[in-house]
Amino acid sequence: MELAGVIAIIVVALIFDFTNGFHDAANAIATSVSTRALTPRVALAMAAVMNLIGAHMGTAVAKTVGSGIIDTPTGGGGLTIVASALVGAIGWNLLTWRLGLPTSSSHALIGGLIGAALAAVSGVQWMGVLKKVAVPMLLSPLLGFLLSYVVMVGILWLCRRANPRKAGRRFRFLQTLSAAAMGLGHGLQDAQKTMGVIVLALVTAGYQSGFEVPEWVIFSVAAAMALGTYSGGWRIIRTLGRRIVQLDPPRGFAAEATASTVLYATAFIWTVPISTTQTITSAVMGAGATRRFSAVRWGVARNIVIAWGSTLPGAGLAAAAAFWILHHLFGI
Repeated sequence: MELAGVIAIIVVALIFDFTNGFHDAANAIATSVSTRALTPRVALAMAAVMNLIGAHMGTAVAKTVGSGIIDTPTGGGGLTIVASALVGAIGWNLLTWRLGLPTSSSHALIGGLIGAALAAVSGVQWMGVLKKVAVPMLLSPLLGFLLSYVVMVGILWLCRRANPRKAGRRFRFLQTLSAAAMGLGHGLQDAQKTMGVIVLALVTAGYQSGFEVPEWVIFSVAAAMALGTYSGGWRIIRTLGRRIVQLDPPRGFAAEATASTVLYATAFIWTVPISTTQTITSAVMGAGATRRFSAVRWGVARNIVIAWGSTLPGAGLAAAAAFWILHHLFGI
């Protein structure tokens, strides 16, 4: 039964990773598609490949998610906690995809872990949540907005005498590179969170003692995310690429280059799980605000920010409900 539970959790984790891919495909390609730097299918294929590569670039964030959010549960009840967290995160992803809102799959998963642990009266590492989730959740969008604004102002100054048509062609090429960098950063950051949950299930069931990530976990998670990304989440792509602000190639490049830099720094230097969605969305707002502040559709932005703030508690409540249902059905 315990082996069957672990296998079921791995399957559900890969389903979550697939939903993460199509839910967050907009992170990597929305700006380059909206500026016509890349066609949608080419952009999705490139993002999928870069997701696959990025997932193999590190596991430090996976260890943070696996061991730094909740106390490691034990036995069948522990597996129910992990399964409930995944079910809650999948439910939140599908709801926000349906609404076309670019919310964080990462925070949905973390909220699911917290909600399931609380429902099971298990331990939550609140100091770890504060330092590794709450603080980065607040700082990364601010950093994305400010850096993107500054980078775009620098681009405008450097290109102030350039021919607009020639500059546009050059920045379309540069956007190919920055979109690839975003795909790599998405794989690096988001795939690791699912890896961390699978490893947490393996440790809970006693199949391994530490939080090192096996190669088969890395490959399976990377493949599931790549497939999800290639399937495309067009509702969110339209929101991020067109409804927040009208982008041109220089602004698209500034947003992607800034967001990918933040993703790499948080993964390699601080090893904290941040939201690729929040980072790229705020960077799009920052680059768009250089046109004029009113160019950003702040009503749409407000709805997105409200959805961001609702993700942790929303996914947590869904995971808690899933735990109560699974607990009463199976008695574990």
